[in-house]
Amino acid sequence: MSLPATFLNLPNSLLQKDQLRAVIFGVGHGTNYPGQDSGGHALAADAVRAASQEDAPLLEHWDFELGGLLFDGGPIACVDIGDVETVMGDGVGNRARIEQKTREVLAQDAVPILIGSDDSVPIPFIGAFSEQGPIWVLQIDAHIDWRDEVQGERYGYSSPMRRVSEMAHVAGIVQVGIRSVGSAGLAEIEAAKAYGSRIVTAREVHKHGVEAALCRLPEGARIIVTLDCDGLDPSIMPAVAARTPGGLSYTQTIDLIAGAAKRGSIVGMDMVELLPPSDVDGLSALTASRILVNTIGAIVRQR
Repeated sequence: MSLPATFLNLPNSLLQKDQLRAVIFGVGHGTNYPGQDSGGHALAADAVRAASQEDAPLLEHWDFELGGLLFDGGPIACVDIGDVETVMGDGVGNRARIEQKTREVLAQDAVPILIGSDDSVPIPFIGAFSEQGPIWVLQIDAHIDWRDEVQGERYGYSSPMRRVSEMAHVAGIVQVGIRSVGSAGLAEIEAAKAYGSRIVTAREVHKHGVEAALCRLPEGARIIVTLDCDGLDPSIMPAVAARTPGGLSYTQTIDLIAGAAKRGSIVGMDMVELLPPSDVDGLSALTASRILVNTIGAIVRQR
């Protein structure tokens, strides 16, 4: 059996440090709640890799979203090193392995880009930046994810921003695309506000543009983008567990990422909650692939 193609058919081994800008890796499982099956999310990384094959022969073609070639006329500066070995139900072990792989990428002076699993994964991913602070987190999501615990589990997909807010190296959080209802009650809203979270609803972005969120990031900030796919509107991202009308458009999402790279610098990015079994004609995977292409282009061009 042949191995899955890498994202955009990029190299699958590390380049020299002076050439390497970003490293992609996949994650199948994070921290499950009791009885939760994360098998659908485990398909995400390879679904995005497969969708990227449409663009793979076009790396030397002009990209009108980037205003140039993907690598801005330079050599290939991104690799896809495959997937972290994870096991459904082994939350402690999965968190340790995800954090370790992220630290290994950071040791190469590269930007880690994680694809896959549910929204518990940002906890160990962002935790790996403990020696890289101060960090700002730009969360794109329909939900604030501020539950302290669910069914006795404090590291599940309803709690990532709560756990991140407790990390000493995280200087602040901007939460964008928030809408409708989720697991947050009044206690979670008050806790997020007490921390100082800067919440920007989807309606604010639709009315005032992405600057409504970007202006809340300090100039020169080092930024991790954590993107829950349900932050986008389900008309273009149907492959999520919690479809919520009124989400961000594709263009708003890539403008947020490009704007973050111009306002400061993107030092990490995760894309989670893609659920391929719920996709419609591969639309979600294609949208996710193009967002990652734009993220790589923004990282290559950032100051």
